[in-house]
Amino acid sequence: MNVHGVDATYYWVKDLGRATEFYTWLFGSPPAAAMPNVFAEWTFAGGETFGLYKGEEFVRCDGVMFAVDDVKATLDAVRAKGHKAHDHIEDTPVCFMGFAEDSEGNGFILHHRKSGTFGTA
Repeated sequence: MNVHGVDATYYWVKDLGRATEFYTWLFGSPPAAAMPNVFAEWTFAGGETFGLYKGEEFVRCDGVMFAVDDVKATLDAVRAKGHKAHDHIEDTPVCFMGFAEDSEGNGFILHHRKSGTFGTA
């Protein structure tokens, strides 16, 4: 048995409409697939899918890294929309990371790889 990729990552949300609005704004496009009061999902150019699922019980999620061109500018935009975004940007040998929360309190990371790391720009 070998895992060869990630098909989709989903966050559980309390208010699917509000969360869908937030991610539509963050991603700059509406969901690629949705079922009212059940789920919404976006598929990116590389085939990765991020989705929201309205469950009976809310479970806070963390850990998704969204690739962005400019971590600081994106954090500033999230903050300007009234959402929580930390001021500190983590500068590692391979990337920059900024931490924020969506409309439901789920944490996510805005991520930018440095040139030449892992064979990507």
